[in-house]
Amino acid sequence: MMPLAGRPVVFSLVLLFLLGIPGVGHPLAFRDSSGTLVEIGSPPRRVVSLVPGVTEILVRIGAKEALKGITYHSASLPGTRGMALVGGFFSPDPERIAALDPDLIFYARRHEGIVRRFGSRAVLVDLEAAGIEEAFQRIELLGRILQREKDARAIIAEERRRLELVREKVSRIPQEKRRRVMRIMGRSRLMAPGDDSFQNRFILAAGGIPPRLGKKGQVVPVTLEEWRSFDPQVVYGCGGDKALSRLIQAPGWRDVEAVRKGRVFFFPCELTCRAATHVGDFVQWLSASIYPEEFGDQAACILPERVVSSRSLDMPLPGAKGAEIVQSDIGDFRHKTLLVRLSRPMKVISTLEGPREGITVVGNHGLPPPSWGTWHRLGLGAMKRRVLGVLGLRPETTSMLFTGADMDNLYVAREGFRDLVVCALVTAGVSSNAQRMSRDRGMFYEPGKGPPGGIRRDPGTINVIVLSNTRLTQRAMTRALVTATEAKTAALEDLDVRSSYSPLLYQATGTGTDNVIVVEGCGPMVLDASGGHTKLGELIARAVYDGVKGAIYRQNGIYEGRPVFQRLQERGVNLFDLAQEMVPGDGGARLFSGVERLLLQPEYAGFMEALFAISDLRPQPGAQGGLLQAVDLWCRSVASSIAGRQVSPGGCPALSSLPPVLQKGVCALFEGYRAGRLEGQPGRDERPGSR
Repeated sequence: MMPLAGRPVVFSLVLLFLLGIPGVGHPLAFRDSSGTLVEIGSPPRRVVSLVPGVTEILVRIGAKEALKGITYHSASLPGTRGMALVGGFFSPDPERIAALDPDLIFYARRHEGIVRRFGSRAVLVDLEAAGIEEAFQRIELLGRILQREKDARAIIAEERRRLELVREKVSRIPQEKRRRVMRIMGRSRLMAPGDDSFQNRFILAAGGIPPRLGKKGQVVPVTLEEWRSFDPQVVYGCGGDKALSRLIQAPGWRDVEAVRKGRVFFFPCELTCRAATHVGDFVQWLSASIYPEEFGDQAACILPERVVSSRSLDMPLPGAKGAEIVQSDIGDFRHKTLLVRLSRPMKVISTLEGPREGITVVGNHGLPPPSWGTWHRLGLGAMKRRVLGVLGLRPETTSMLFTGADMDNLYVAREGFRDLVVCALVTAGVSSNAQRMSRDRGMFYEPGKGPPGGIRRDPGTINVIVLSNTRLTQRAMTRALVTATEAKTAALEDLDVRSSYSPLLYQATGTGTDNVIVVEGCGPMVLDASGGHTKLGELIARAVYDGVKGAIYRQNGIYEGRPVFQRLQERGVNLFDLAQEMVPGDGGARLFSGVERLLLQPEYAGFMEALFAISDLRPQPGAQGGLLQAVDLWCRSVASSIAGRQVSPGGCPALSSLPPVLQKGVCALFEGYRAGRLEGQPGRDERPGSR
């Protein structure tokens, strides 16, 4: 193994040669990003991936059976449920890796300790993607290593199709009209990718002009002078970073064109921070955000608007002749639509359209994220007419819902009792606009009338179509809307889905854009009631409840029993930032690493999860003082257990941004770990045999 410091990155050049040989299988030899010659004699069976981008690829190409261990940064990927966690990307736990007895480990440049520990025990591979082509080479190589070549090639072909479309569209924009674009990062100071980063190559592929700061590296500092000199016209970040939003609104920093004109966007972190399986998808989304006028001009479309393909849902649906997922090109973006063709014209109740009669098709149309800005400007009526025109459907006989969720993540739930059957067809996304009714504020008189910039995260909306094998009266159909809504909210609460606007305080009750269609149905029975005391109401509720939970997992990777790290992230609790506030510099990094390992242990993860529930009760001093006193005692016990001696947490004023109960809990972990270290004890989490 070559030394990690100063090593050449030769992965791309060597791999280009290797992948030019048709039919290369096992044994397989190549040089990875470290310059090391890697030889793999047979397909690996026990893989540990410490790199989220590699993990994403392995799951997407269908190799998850061989994947035995991941970092918690990948735990929200649908398909990784139940996989062993070996810590975080920045400080994976060698003991947990060793317990999995891996035959192949994918690592990154910062994992020097892992290389030293496992260099003679497993094959180690570093596949750093420095750009878009390197990302595709990495996908193809992983497909060959895990014998999933066909799946890898299909992913690459689709992403290349998206990139070529963007290239053709932006080629029509004169150079003098190209916009200056900067990807921004940072907490206390503004940071950006270096000149050699893959993120700047994303900007170039999207038709933007990235900064040239004369600095190399994945993250480099940006001075106020550099910021003003570049004067970005579009800036974007990862997630919904409130600290970063405040930073660029500070005096001096807010005077650039992007901030003045509201062209500040936040995209999903798994798109902005990885060169993996969604490269083309993200470049398309970024380009549409940089040039909304060009992408919104129907006359400038390159692709003909048409149906591309369809696949049938292989399942019987009550009252339906059949159902299919249709793919179509509309406005140069690939759309997906669920269409359910009814067995006869029926009445429906739709929360989007109201009561309708003579409906022969009900559907749920998935809008791809790059098209959201265009459709919001067009409005619902124009959007519906255009979509139905492409699909060849008549507006007067079609009832349609619209969503940003991926129709491939549709979940169909079926419930029955004797001869009564109910189905719920559900799509759901809860990571962008989930809210708690009665607590979160409404921002607009009409939807889609917000400012031009803003957060662009995972799509939100829960759409439900309810079908049954009995005929429902108007009364039963209307009451079913209440039953379905109550079941949806029950699913969100049992999953502990957080409000996107006040995640530290509240569970969500919906997303603010949810819709339901209840179909009249047909059959020998006619039912007039669908409330909670009726058998029909029970079946509707159970089907919707299961459908919402299943769709949320497929779209967002949220499930009951998910790792505590994921639940902290959903609340917006960043342990690294909090550790830095407690102990600035390297000491904060060590504190974070120690607490991270503590939370891999069930007793401490369970401690935090219990405090989540108590915090949602919002106990106040006085009225529920006994509960807070009990929390204090428990936190003192936990801190002492970690330190190996009596510790009384002092309240940790640096954690004042957290609700009182969570502040006490995080403080117990931090101070318990610090006390053990200060006393020269390794801390319980580091003692031999503690795992």
